[in-house]
Formats: sequence, structure tokens, C-alpha cells
Amino acid sequence: MTTSPPGRRLKIGVQLPEVERRVGWEELRAMAVLAEQVGFDSVWVGDHLLYRPEDGPPTGPWEAWSLLAAIAAVTEGVQIGPLVAATSFHNPAMLAKKAATVDEISGGRLIVGLGAGWNRVEYDAFGYPFDRRASRFEEAFTIIRSLLREGRVDFSGAFYQASDCLLVPPPRPGGPPLMVGSVGERMLQITLPHVDMWNGWFQWFGNTVTGLAPLTATVDAACEAAGRDPAEVERTVAVLVAPLDPEGRPHHGEQGEGVPPVQGSPGRIAETLAGFGEAGIGHLQLVLDPITLPAIEVCGEVLEAIG
Repeated sequence: MTTSPPGRRLKIGVQLPEVERRVGWEELRAMAVLAEQVGFDSVWVGDHLLYRPEDGPPTGPWEAWSLLAAIAAVTEGVQIGPLVAATSFHNPAMLAKKAATVDEISGGRLIVGLGAGWNRVEYDAFGYPFDRRASRFEEAFTIIRSLLREGRVDFSGAFYQASDCLLVPPPRPGGPPLMVGSVGERMLQITLPHVDMWNGWFQWFGNTVTGLAPLTATVDAACEAAGRDPAEVERTVAVLVAPLDPEGRPHHGEQGEGVPPVQGSPGRIAETLAGFGEAGIGHLQLVLDPITLPAIEVCGEVLEAIG
């Protein structure tokens, strides 16, 4: 098994297909295994249920936590995680139970990415309330955080209850790292006092290093307002990359229109990705166009070029 060079400071992961096309488990498994073999540091899955695009048939991915458990079992060293899990889709105590279980299967390789969700279509179709998402998230986050870090919680709120709830078997000491994927002011206020990592989606910063500055300044200010040293919160971002000829990646709703991918030779892509590390990003999640086994193979050359 190939692993990332020990001297590489910037971690680089890959997101597996979501709704670009229908992909079955055998191909997803092969992608996760190949990603580890070519030197990726992490493998990620989206947590969505249903899209209804105006220009095509309904689409949706497989359920995220089931996939993460399977990926944990067929890989050995890569970190894994949801990018990011919508707390609205789960009872928060059960989400913590799932996370602790997946972390155990993986041998402590899980990163728990969390968000409040945004796609109303899936909320309505699956019967989840769409209103007051930040308030619901705040209660869910309290329960999830407490259970994963302390192994217990006793909570009664407006939306969720967890009465003398315990995680047995207990999670690993301190629990898996927590990551928030949001730029909302209230979401940052809720999470930055507690999370280990922050994640930005490529659409938010135009998929460029120069576009990051306003976002990182916002996160810095929110950390300081929360009484934390900004350096304590690792910065991660998803970057759209076309290692082969791009086919066009679908975008739905609030994800907005497409932005140009990072593309070119492996050396040129590597140079651009290294620039994110120089800008203070500690971990990248590559969103590939196309997301195929050959594209992952080519990314191995990119990772070698970064060194």
C-alpha cells in the first residue's frame, strides 16, 4: 500500500461520487482502495438523500453512514468522513452512536464533518422539518459533541431530548475530530468554540487560492470572538479538480453554478494545490471531474508531484 510521503504537510483527500452518475458499491469500493494505494490521505462521501433538478430526472446517492462503515472495512490507513453530515437527517444521539461505531471499524480514522443542511427538496420528501435549522443544529451539536467526547449527555431541548444517554461501548478517548462545514455567522458562533476543523466548499471561494482570503478572515474573526486562537482550528477546503478532460459536474440549488476546475498537467495541478497549503489550508478534499478510476489513478501523479 502506498502512503503519502512522510514529509508532506498538506493532507489531500478525495470525495467519492455522489450524483455525477449512478455508481454501485463494487466501483465505490475499488475507488476507495485505489485512492489509498495512490497516496490519498482521506476518502469522503456526501450526505444527501434526493435532488430534483429542473433539467433531468431525480438523483440521489447511497446512504452516507452505511457507505462509511463499508469503506472503513476495506481500507487500512486513510481517514474517512462525511462531507458533511446533515444533523437534520438523524436523531443526534443515534448519529453519535453511528459515528462511534464507524470510528471503531476504521481503527480511529473517522473525521465527523457536520452541517445544518440546505436542500429543501430532500427535507420535504423524507419528512424532516426545514425550519429553524440553525437552532435545531445547535441542540443536535450539543448532544453529538457531548456523547463523542465525554461518552454521555443529559439534555432536554425544544427539538431533541437525550435523557441520561450513554455511548456503550464508549468512543475512543476524546472522540473523533469534529469538523463544521458552514460560513453562516450563527453556525460559526455555535461550532467554533468546540470544533477541531472548519471546511469550505469550492463554490464559496471560486475554487481559487485568492478567493480564500475573505473566508479565512471570517473564520479567524469568529474564532477570536469565541475566545479561541484561530490556529487551533484546522482549515480544510474542497477543491474542484479535472485531472482528465472535464465532463461537467452537476450543481443543484444553493450549490450554485459551476466554477472552473483546477486542471492541466499533474505538475500544474500539484502547483495549484500546494498553493492552498501555503495559504494556511491543512487538508484538501478533491472533488474530481470526472470522478472515475482513471481520474484517481492520474491523481497519484499529482500527489507525487506535490511530494
